Amino acid sequence: QAEEELKAAWSQQAGQLREMGRRERLLRSDVQRAREQLESFKTRVMQVCSPSAAGSTGKSVTEQQVIEKVRQISDENQQSHEREKSLQKELNSRLAQEKEVSANIEVFKNSLQKLQ
Repeated sequence: QAEEELKAAWSQQAGQLREMGRRERLLRSDVQRAREQLESFKTRVMQVCSPSAAGSTGKSVTEQQVIEKVRQISDENQQSHEREKSLQKELNSRLAQEKEVSANIEVFKNSLQKLQ
C-alpha cells in the first residue's frame, strides 16, 4: 500500500512538473513577444518623433533615446502652450485697447455733433 501511495505521489509530482514546464515555456514565449512588441513600439515612436533618427542606421532604438525624444516633445508642447497663453493675453489686451479707442471715438463723434 505504501508503494502504491509513493507511486501515486510520484505520478502526481511528475504531472505537476510537466505542467510547470509547460507554463514556463508559455511565460518565456510571452516575455519574448513582449520584448518584440516593446522594440517595435520604440521604433515606431522614434519614426513618428524623428523619422531621420529611426531606422536610418539599422540599429535598434534605445529606451533612453525614446525617453529623451518624448521629453523633448513634451517640453516643446509646454513651451507652445506658454506661448499660446502669452499671445492670448496680448490679444485680450489689444482688444481691450481697441474697445477703449472705439469708445473714445464715439465720445469724440458725439462731442463733434454737439458742437456742430
